[in-house]
Amino acid sequence: MSALPMPFVTPEEYLESERAAETKHEYLDGQVFAMAGASLEHNQITHNIGGQLYLQLRGGRCRSFSADLRVKIEETGLYTYPDLVVVCGEIRRDSLDPNTVVNPTLIIEVLSPSTEDYDRGRKFMHYRRIAGLTDYVMVSQEKPWVEHFNRQPDGRWVLTETGDMEDRVALPSIGAEIRLTDIYENVEFPAEDPERRAG
Repeated sequence: MSALPMPFVTPEEYLESERAAETKHEYLDGQVFAMAGASLEHNQITHNIGGQLYLQLRGGRCRSFSADLRVKIEETGLYTYPDLVVVCGEIRRDSLDPNTVVNPTLIIEVLSPSTEDYDRGRKFMHYRRIAGLTDYVMVSQEKPWVEHFNRQPDGRWVLTETGDMEDRVALPSIGAEIRLTDIYENVEFPAEDPERRAG
């Protein structure tokens, strides 16, 4: 993410400007950061997962939301827009903005080349501070590959990863599972660079 040239911004000022903005921005420690647009593959994967979650969670205690839903990490102050969010039980809203939730159960990020390091590193550090978050899933758009971090009762995060298109990503905390074939339906992967393969 790239910082916009502006002075210190309060959370209230950020939220007010965001209501009128045509593009989405993150906010942290008085700074506003523009979020990059997404590729066709990124959008297809997000759409595929969102459709599966909607069908499986419909009528239950958990609800899924798209990338337009803003999330605030209360302990760190980060406002951001995950690609997909699931909230189970009562939805808790930010005290400053009723359209921002603070208690996601599951967060899914579709990795982009420009944001992958951030999603794996600093952003996941923020997400881990959400007390009720049980699952963090990262999905590659470059190849079939899904990484699923699940919080254990003792607070440890355990990683399960797969690139097998016959596998399923099990999400027992929300009562769902998603096949990789469904995640990557209609997704065309970039051709592998032969020079990189040879090296």
